[in-house]
This record gives sequence, C-alpha cells and structure tokens, in this order.
Amino acid sequence: MKKETQPITIEKIKKAHAERVDEIQKRLSEFDDIWKSGSDSKLWEEMVFCFFTGGCSAKMGLNSIEAVRPLLMKGTHEELTQALLGKHRYPNARAGYIVASRDFLQEHCGMRLREKLSSFDDDLERRDWLVKEKGIKGLGYKEASHYLRNIGFKGYAILDKHVLRSMAELKIIDDPKPPNTRSRYLKYEQLLKKFADQLGIDFDEMDLVLWSMKTGEILK
Repeated sequence: MKKETQPITIEKIKKAHAERVDEIQKRLSEFDDIWKSGSDSKLWEEMVFCFFTGGCSAKMGLNSIEAVRPLLMKGTHEELTQALLGKHRYPNARAGYIVASRDFLQEHCGMRLREKLSSFDDDLERRDWLVKEKGIKGLGYKEASHYLRNIGFKGYAILDKHVLRSMAELKIIDDPKPPNTRSRYLKYEQLLKKFADQLGIDFDEMDLVLWSMKTGEILK
C-alpha cells in the first residue's frame, strides 16, 4: 500500500477510503471479535500492547508483545526486561508498567477486565478510568483510546502523530503537537468526528484511513 508523502486533502481521503474500505472494515471486525469472544487474558495482552506503543511504533509494539506473551500473567520484572531487550526501546520501564498494572488489576478486579470495562455506562468515563487510575501505568488518552478501539469499542480517536499531522494539513487544527490535557484531547476528538461526519465517513474508519495514508499500512 502506497503512503501519502504530500499534504493530505479531502479528495485524497475520499479516494483512499474508497480503495481501502474493505480492508479497514475487516480490521475493525477483527477488533469486534476480540470483545465478543476474547478472554480476559487476551484483553490484558491488548492493554500491554498499548503500553508498548506509547512513544513508539506499532511495529515495535507487535514485536514486543510476541517476545513477552508467555510471561504476561506471571513473568517477573527481570524476566520481562530480559525478553524485551532488543525488542523495545525501553525494556526496563515497560516491564515495570506490566508488573505494576498487573498487580493492581489482580487486586482491583481479579483481572476480570471484561467485567470491569462493561461496568461503565459512559464511554468517556471508561477511558478516563484507564488514564486516571494510578494503578495502571502507561496509558494516556491516546493509548487508552487505542486500547479500547483494539478490543472493539467505538467512537474513540487515536490521536497519534500521523493522525495529528493529517489534521494539521487539513487545517482542522493549527498545530500537530499532541494534546496534553483531557479537554484538549476531547476538543481534537470532536473536531475529527465533525470532519468525518462532513465527509460521510464512519469515524472509526476515518482514523484508520488517515493512519494508513501516512504509513502505507493498516495495522492495529
């Protein structure tokens, strides 16, 4: 898949969406299946993947999750760090995120992530809990949105550098700098939703369209 090297335009978005919609919908369906039939351990694995992608690439996240999958439930900090050497930019720090968050979730909800995430009536409260809960390490608003999207929840924008650059090129925002507060994140998210509505493109599909135009891929 070719990535866009010139500034993104509305015409290019419409063309890319038409060309990639089947692949994008297939990927979103795979995310849906995780929520429909995935175990709590799978939901935990997807959370750890998003620990890995914070400040790093999706590919680094995928390589890292492969390296630690056997250790996710019981691996020690040292074992996780060793497994991540050569796989992740911050092996010791990310191993610490896993151990601290796992300890908290085991105590807080017995690792029953499906039950916990289902308990929220409000979509924003669900994401706020992931970001604001001190026991969970490594999830800002972008990573929490990424996590929820990847396990089948709808309506969250993953405002990573590719999407933010696209929004700036489209004059939706003035600056592609990542939003550093909840209110700013919500503002950018609403602006992107409005833009998607104007183009008649499903919001969750829009996120993947913009990401794929910048990277040439549709990953997770």
